[in-house]
Amino acid sequence: MRRLWGRANSVNVQKAIWGLEEAGLPYQRVDAGGAHGVVNEPAYRAMNPTGLVPTLEEDGFVLWESNAILRYLARLPGAPLALTADPRASARVDQWLDWQATAFTPGMRDAFWQMMRVPEGQRDLKAVEASRVTTEKGAALLDRYLAGTAFVAGDSFSIADIAVGCAAHRWLNMPLERDERPHIVRWYQVIAQRGAASAVLTVPIS
Repeated sequence: MRRLWGRANSVNVQKAIWGLEEAGLPYQRVDAGGAHGVVNEPAYRAMNPTGLVPTLEEDGFVLWESNAILRYLARLPGAPLALTADPRASARVDQWLDWQATAFTPGMRDAFWQMMRVPEGQRDLKAVEASRVTTEKGAALLDRYLAGTAFVAGDSFSIADIAVGCAAHRWLNMPLERDERPHIVRWYQVIAQRGAASAVLTVPIS
């Protein structure tokens, strides 16, 4: 039995869901985190000492960290999203996975939290604006790069598109003023048409 622990509206869980769907692997998702609790229970902490989501449990093997899960799925024998043997091309995928995890998603965190999870009268608008400005810089970088390539890490869809795509889904659907990013929009529309993408990109952000 393969289980994915985590709530469906978590951007990190969404990456794992999309990856599993692309891989065509059967799995059971178990709600955890946020209002669902679970993550502080001893049994969960025994699997994932961080108390975060997602956690992948598979025949006694346990893995946490969403981008590590994506890399694992890409390394499975016969994986549809197998990493290339070319070390430079593979490093390019890693580059964008790291950028998403360390820059793009953290940059929009305050704007997302304040606009989507804090009641309107209690929002820290200065934090929202600072986060918006930071994320616009990231969006500008991504848009410039996508002007010269079909997908995030090159000419083919990869796990980098999943990671960055889940973050872009949030950014493009938050009730905030954004500059026009035609190359991001073009790319997002392409990846959104993938059958596996519907498992996450049709979920309203919350």
